[in-house]
Amino acid sequence: MTSRPASDVEAQLRALFLRGLDGDAAAYHAFLVRLGAHLRAFLARRLYGWPDEVEDVVQECLLAMHNVRHTYQPDQPLTAWAHAIARHKLVDVLRAKSARESLHDPLDDETALFAASETDASDARRDLDGLLDTLPEKQRAPIRCVKLQGLSVAETARITGLSESAVKVGIHRGLKALAKLVGAAA
Repeated sequence: MTSRPASDVEAQLRALFLRGLDGDAAAYHAFLVRLGAHLRAFLARRLYGWPDEVEDVVQECLLAMHNVRHTYQPDQPLTAWAHAIARHKLVDVLRAKSARESLHDPLDDETALFAASETDASDARRDLDGLLDTLPEKQRAPIRCVKLQGLSVAETARITGLSESAVKVGIHRGLKALAKLVGAAA
């Protein structure tokens, strides 16, 4: 694909735009289509990391240019006028993106957030083990098996040698005792 010299693009866009300003709807439509393609290339280079934004900014630029078309001075280059409007829209998008991006904290494996949560989990496990160690074995073992390991009452009874009823009573009494300990500490 061969690209046309900038002066050819300028001349064609300017001629179509001026005919459009004089009421030629077909010329104005052709101007918008060609300017849209020109702006897509212009903005794609500047929004390299955000290709999804390009079309939105192109549409905003075309709308803005249509709304302020009466401000164009025919003795000035049309592409310079269009690029100035496009740069303003680009700055608006980058500001909005920057504001949104600043609300997000990056989450990678080395962040303090993960280190703190691993430490917190380790501390909680140690605290729980300390609390469970204060209970008698008939309460501690059923709580560890059923509540922490997810075993059934029947499996716990088989492992501990307690009856199923004794497992249930041990869990109930152990949790009640833990609640008192935690309540007293609070």
